[in-house]
Amino acid sequence: MSDTTFDYIIIGGGTAGALLANRLSADPKNRVLLVEAGRRDDYHWIHIPVGYLYCIGNPRTDWLYHTEADTGLNGRSLRYPRGKVLGGCSSINGMIYMRGQARDYDQWAQITGDDAWRWDSVLPAFRRHEDHWRLDQPEGVNENFKRLHGSKSTGSSGEWRVEKQRLRWDILDAFAQAAQQAGIPATDDFNRGTNEGVGYFEVNQKNGWRWNTAKAFLRPTCYGRPNFEMWTSAQVTRLILDRQPDGSLRCTGVQVWTGEEMVTAHAQQEVILSAGAVNSPQILQLSGIGPGALLQRHGIDIQADLPGVGANLQDHLQIRAVYKVQGVPTLNMLAGNLLGKARIGLEYAFKRSGPMSMAPSQLGAFTRSQPDLPHPNLEYHVQPLSLEAFGEPLHRFPAFTASVCNLNPTSRGTIQIKSPDFRTAPAIAPNYLSTPEDRQVAADSLRVTRRIVAQPALAPYQPEEYKPGPQYQSDEDLARLAGDIATTIFHPVGTTRMGRLDDPQAVLDARLRVRDGRGGVVAGLRVVDAGAMPTITSGNTNAPTLMMAEMAAQWIRSEARAPV
Repeated sequence: MSDTTFDYIIIGGGTAGALLANRLSADPKNRVLLVEAGRRDDYHWIHIPVGYLYCIGNPRTDWLYHTEADTGLNGRSLRYPRGKVLGGCSSINGMIYMRGQARDYDQWAQITGDDAWRWDSVLPAFRRHEDHWRLDQPEGVNENFKRLHGSKSTGSSGEWRVEKQRLRWDILDAFAQAAQQAGIPATDDFNRGTNEGVGYFEVNQKNGWRWNTAKAFLRPTCYGRPNFEMWTSAQVTRLILDRQPDGSLRCTGVQVWTGEEMVTAHAQQEVILSAGAVNSPQILQLSGIGPGALLQRHGIDIQADLPGVGANLQDHLQIRAVYKVQGVPTLNMLAGNLLGKARIGLEYAFKRSGPMSMAPSQLGAFTRSQPDLPHPNLEYHVQPLSLEAFGEPLHRFPAFTASVCNLNPTSRGTIQIKSPDFRTAPAIAPNYLSTPEDRQVAADSLRVTRRIVAQPALAPYQPEEYKPGPQYQSDEDLARLAGDIATTIFHPVGTTRMGRLDDPQAVLDARLRVRDGRGGVVAGLRVVDAGAMPTITSGNTNAPTLMMAEMAAQWIRSEARAPV
């Protein structure tokens, strides 16, 4: 830390930050600093896929956040995992590769007034870093896929590995057949722009190991570049904002706590905030950018009064329906004794397959909560296991879980600092199920689950509804029970959302630059992470965040080359 002046400072070495560090340091003229609050990703459970069980709730890899007590969850508070380690949430998440639906991005273009966010415009950014297993196939194989996704001959051979899962389950195959009998078509590709269908998820793994963004974008590429520097176990406490003679603001650096001392790092070009949908608004608020009344309450000088900082929190709430079954293996029984665990360990050790290679969810389905809807609004994550709550032991009876989430919730929450001390966790208030629309979709989605499970394909296994319980039938009962059994699926977005310059709630402009509250932008400051999404994507959020980072890297490089 002897030389603390850089061209670019990236806050957060997670999903977006790792890609940005790679792209910006590719130009040897740029001195790039990556600041990560967590440690390096050298913990073995990060890399074994089932290791998410040991990373979530572990201070070695997780911020250990909890939500405020939530009325929509009948007063419950939820664990709210966020990756505090190099690779960020890509080191502890479910590894599912999911772009979302084309309409998500067309809606972003409408909200921001910038066609750069349209589906057809962002597809090249997805392809730029995608390394898909189907593209490994020889010429003439998977040609339809290559037309949709590009091919290695056209440059679609990036760093972000996408593979098939290395296991199947009879109970999941039966659920997939039942879903088809209920009218949900089979699919082998959720990433065409419409993800309707049922099939096994594709995952970010390589040869049976988790593939996080630290492996993909930092190691070994960035580590070998003399113009790249990385500080780990280093937490940014605030941004340094300078008021210019004309009254405008410029971000010139960051203040960093190393655990032993406070260090100031200076940025000659830009500071890029990629700390995530929880931490990025917290850092902005601690720096004086946020809702004026909140900042005044904590004695923080207002630099830019932006009411949207920390507002607009959206998340996917998964409603976990559990069904007991008979006559079919599930993980509850296979991992229920020492011999079963030994067999599972040996299979992974020798084949890199089996339950230890499992993503948290293996089978996916996208469908409608009502048949007259124009697009799928539900996503299923189906697992050959069950438990009372994440982190608790598996049930002692064979069962599967069909978790269903509303892809486009209308409920909105907040992230707000509780203290001017950077070490104090912010208040996370998702406000789940706070609108009549979301409560209705929750009730309808449980009925869709029951309709799938009632199909002939599952009948041989005699499924018995354990949660929420068949005695609950009314909309009111099902919405209330959803509040009892639902949990976050770890997809917080929207807390620093982009929008038009005349939108008072927009925190960023369409190119992810932070607004100054006076009709302009804060020079030298961007937010590039899931918090920038104006609306949540219709699926898992890791791949869209990488796409946003790819878009931002292109704009940053282009603006740096533009004449002043």
